[in-house]
Amino acid sequence: AEWEYACRAGTTTRYYFDDNDYQLGNYAWYAKNSNNTTHPVGQKKPNGWGIYDMSGNVWEWCEDDWHDSYIGAPNDGTAWIDNDNRSQSRKCLRGGSWRVSPNGCRSAYRYGNYPDIHYGNNGFRVACVSPGL
Repeated sequence: AEWEYACRAGTTTRYYFDDNDYQLGNYAWYAKNSNNTTHPVGQKKPNGWGIYDMSGNVWEWCEDDWHDSYIGAPNDGTAWIDNDNRSQSRKCLRGGSWRVSPNGCRSAYRYGNYPDIHYGNNGFRVACVSPGL
């Protein structure tokens, strides 16, 4: 929930820049333009809040636990965490990576995996809550 809120930056379109993927290469490193590797952050256009690389480059681990649907998801930007069975929970990965098709770079696209899984196209983003929020 937090990641998608930051990615969308107030938009409701499939991608944070449009409903169509024809501009994706301006915003993301993905299978078509990545040369099968990660790239330094900030080489593509940011979203509406000035955040770079929200689509493509690396999948980003999120605090949210994996859920099969959005039923019951918070709509205020907070993480969606089940406090029961935390050590057994799959976590969400968001944003797509340099290995995925345009569909995997959509703002709402996600997949779940266990936190001890390591792949070369997974990463994380350091974030903090601003005082007063």
